[in-house]
Amino acid sequence: MEGRRLDMRLEFFVTMRPPTTTHQTQAVRVANGKPMFYEPAELKAARAKLIAHLGKHTPPAPYTGAVRLVVKWCFPLTGKHKNGEYKTTRPDVTNLQKLLEDVMADLGFWRDDALIASAITEKFWAKVPGIYIAIQELEL
Repeated sequence: MEGRRLDMRLEFFVTMRPPTTTHQTQAVRVANGKPMFYEPAELKAARAKLIAHLGKHTPPAPYTGAVRLVVKWCFPLTGKHKNGEYKTTRPDVTNLQKLLEDVMADLGFWRDDALIASAITEKFWAKVPGIYIAIQELEL
């Protein structure tokens, strides 16, 4: 589905198998007595996947004011789960969100993810896996 931005609102759905690797999987090593954080290969792959799928939906200009971010993570159906059933297994929504928000900031959706003043995040089992994203500029 092609993204659209009307009245400072952008919404789109990317069909993909959502990554289950989260920002929490960052690793640390010690070099010269100092901790050095780095992204393991699995986290780099998840970041690259999100960049590839979200890049074509980047708004023409980044949001510069407060926004509401709505994200619906749609994971492929497994077992006895039903389409639209809430997913109550890992990964946690808060851990999923951090990587997504960082990627969106890197792509220029907003100048800083601190602008997200309202966030609604849900995860489901779905026949069509992917990520639904809606961004709405908030009035102050």
